[in-house]
Amino acid sequence: MAGFIADDNEEVMSEINMIPFIDVMLVLLIVFIITVPVMKHAVNIELPRASSEPELIQPQTLRLTVKADGSYWLDDERLSDEQLAARLQAAGQQQPQPELHLRGDRDVRYERVAQAMAAAQQAGIQKIGFITEPPRP
Repeated sequence: MAGFIADDNEEVMSEINMIPFIDVMLVLLIVFIITVPVMKHAVNIELPRASSEPELIQPQTLRLTVKADGSYWLDDERLSDEQLAARLQAAGQQQPQPELHLRGDRDVRYERVAQAMAAAQQAGIQKIGFITEPPRP
């Protein structure tokens, strides 16, 4: 039981044991001494240059405008309902498929915009975006 009795003569050791730290530093020093010469012995060659960027084919964009009087304008060309359906059908068959940007006048009846969206959906156009203007301050 003498081992369990605390000695009053023992003091807390306040010094850091530096031996493990020195061992780690010596190992790192050896690793760096070995790897640095390997990194410097390189063969200079002239490599060919090539672009790794894939060639992106941008699909064309169709701008469909519905004016206040309900008329359809596709890329600054006035179209009737039948002509619009035929043009959208042709655009839906293209690869890559064009995006349809739909702009509706503020005063147009929503029915005309909905008819244009339905015609685009029936034509198989997958991407339809709405063009709006930010509010004026």
